[in-house]
Amino acid sequence: MTTTTTALQAPLFRDRTDKLEVIALASLVGFVAASQLSVAAAQIMLAITIATWAAVVRVQHERIQVPAMFWWLAAYGAATVFSALNSADPQASLADCKQLVLFLIVPLVYRFARGHWALTLATVIISVGALSALVGITEFSILHFDHLENRPRGVLGHYMTYSGVLMLVACAAVAQLVYRRRGTNLLGGARTWTALVMPALIVALVFTFTRSAWVGTVVGVGLMLVAKDRRLLLGAPVLVAVVLLFAPARVSDRVLSIFDRNDPSNVDRLAMLQSGLEIVRDHPITGVGPDRVKMVYAEYRQPWAINERNPHLHNVPMQIAAERGLPALLIWLGFIVYLSRDLLKKIATSRQPSLAAGGLAAVAAMLASGLFEYNFGDSEFLMLFLVLVTLPYAADHPAADADAR
Repeated sequence: MTTTTTALQAPLFRDRTDKLEVIALASLVGFVAASQLSVAAAQIMLAITIATWAAVVRVQHERIQVPAMFWWLAAYGAATVFSALNSADPQASLADCKQLVLFLIVPLVYRFARGHWALTLATVIISVGALSALVGITEFSILHFDHLENRPRGVLGHYMTYSGVLMLVACAAVAQLVYRRRGTNLLGGARTWTALVMPALIVALVFTFTRSAWVGTVVGVGLMLVAKDRRLLLGAPVLVAVVLLFAPARVSDRVLSIFDRNDPSNVDRLAMLQSGLEIVRDHPITGVGPDRVKMVYAEYRQPWAINERNPHLHNVPMQIAAERGLPALLIWLGFIVYLSRDLLKKIATSRQPSLAAGGLAAVAAMLASGLFEYNFGDSEFLMLFLVLVTLPYAADHPAADADAR
């Protein structure tokens, strides 16, 4: 909705608005691409997008619209700030709350990636993911990033972040292959392109040696296949057998270690869960405060734990409960349930079911891998996750039909 202007002013007003829209969309695409390459570049592009969005809202006198699931995130953010204010070190905990700014990704994507642009952004994500995968494959095969102490990390700096992002991209890619309707977006031939780059995504993910990302990918993709046709799961055992048969021994050994109760990392994760339970018992309402678990871990460390120190508890629900309290955990679980239910419905009703399937797979993958890694607290992972789960809403934005005319 815009204010009334004179006939002389109207053309200039529309030109100004159009330029702001182009800048906002371009910076959003830049942000989505940079989120897999550089957190600093992504944050710069995000800041530009936020500033341009504010200008669009002011110039057009828009009423800010968000999908309903955003209000669960907002409530989780409020619970986080409340926990920080009650922390033993409020200054440090409040500083850690800066990550909550990333929640603005939801209204940004919803506003500027609506209609066919949602599919275009999905293609951008998969394309940049393929480039990142090639970097990881090169690291493994040429630069000797081929063992647990030195794993492929792409350009993201840490193998856990890299594998988690690859996991999300792989889920989005499979969704495009299985659920994409015929036709193309602005980039054209997106489904064929996805099929071509899919092997690189899978190979790079395998080469990271990251079991949590493997588990997350299997769960996310498996859920999509069940939702499409349960018979598609019949090929899963064959795929696993092929991986175990032809993968390097180090990879197959790593797969089998998932079930080894004596594996040191498995033992340490169980110890962290016990420590988390004791923290929650002592601080059930507000937790110990954001970014404070690492400060109190030594006090709650189990005698049989492996590592002397841990920055977090390697489990999303437990980390949230220990860090921010049980009320925050309940709100976060409400967000997950509401979002999952919405996306499941959208697979059947959305104009772009592939985006809804990709979003649902991202949620399932995050939850499964998040039982072994605090991925929801990783900025690079969270940025891409929020984009993927918002794209289905943007594709069905009420203004999308008007944009197309």
